[in-house]
Amino acid sequence: MAARVAIWVACVLVMVATCQGRLRVGYYHRKCPPAEYVVRDVVGKAVRQNPGVGAGIVRMFFHDCFVQGCDASVLLDPTPANPQPEKLGPPNFPSLRGFEVIDAAKSAVEKVCPGVVSCADIIAFAARDASFFLSGHRRPPGGGSAGRVSLANETLAFLPPPFFNLTQLVGSFQAKGLDVDDLVVLSGAHTIGRSHCSSFTDRLSPPSDMNPALATVLRAKCPANPNFTNDPTVVQDVVTPDAMDNQYYKNVLAKNVLFDSDAALLSSPPTAAKVAAFARGKWERSFARAMVKLGGIEVKTAANGEIRRMCRIVN
Repeated sequence: MAARVAIWVACVLVMVATCQGRLRVGYYHRKCPPAEYVVRDVVGKAVRQNPGVGAGIVRMFFHDCFVQGCDASVLLDPTPANPQPEKLGPPNFPSLRGFEVIDAAKSAVEKVCPGVVSCADIIAFAARDASFFLSGHRRPPGGGSAGRVSLANETLAFLPPPFFNLTQLVGSFQAKGLDVDDLVVLSGAHTIGRSHCSSFTDRLSPPSDMNPALATVLRAKCPANPNFTNDPTVVQDVVTPDAMDNQYYKNVLAKNVLFDSDAALLSSPPTAAKVAAFARGKWERSFARAMVKLGGIEVKTAANGEIRRMCRIVN
């Protein structure tokens, strides 16, 4: 409990410091006091029923922020005017999940405070709460608006794929105002969730730096040539798949990770040193800071966003 309190205090301090005049902790305390508690209740029930949903929501937050900024554009459904929104982009469909939890949270908040809380903040709060229930992080700032633009082809342009090397990863993160430290810290989210076999089957045959024992297990679970109709999923962390902890970094050191982008963290002395440090502990506080920084990417305001009545469609 003391560790969680320390993390909570650190998160609040960092979030206040990084609000940049547009986001701030406690934004809804007067506008809609129950908002964060309502979201937390919905997310808590969902994660307790299925921890994998929590992993999906954390991933959704990352995928939302890297495309069009943190504006809930990843939630928009296809329409005749826009038949290919972000959620149908190859990095998102069919692997992103948790949309029904965001819908439920938004619906519950609308009942107590109609037209006040943005879908962008619903995702941020939901990702915070999913992380908390899986480990122990809290309280992102609020005040962002939801965007109106959502294009599937932008997911390929901005989301770093699992085959990126370190140079490509660093460039992708720098383009969003995130540094190498953020890259290593946020990669730790791979300690939860599942991955389709198609994202890593190229690493299952020699020459590969994957642990041969893990490769053998995965070859038994994955088809040699995955396709859209035959692409099973496996857990990303074979040790503690449902716990958001620092096991990911131990897995990186042991070469028990799925993606080239995971293994790439050992390809430079500075990033390898950070991996080793997080494997020893103290990752959670850094993750909380990085999640807040992630949440500040290209935030929309009332001038270029809106408070959607439903998160799946623009007003």
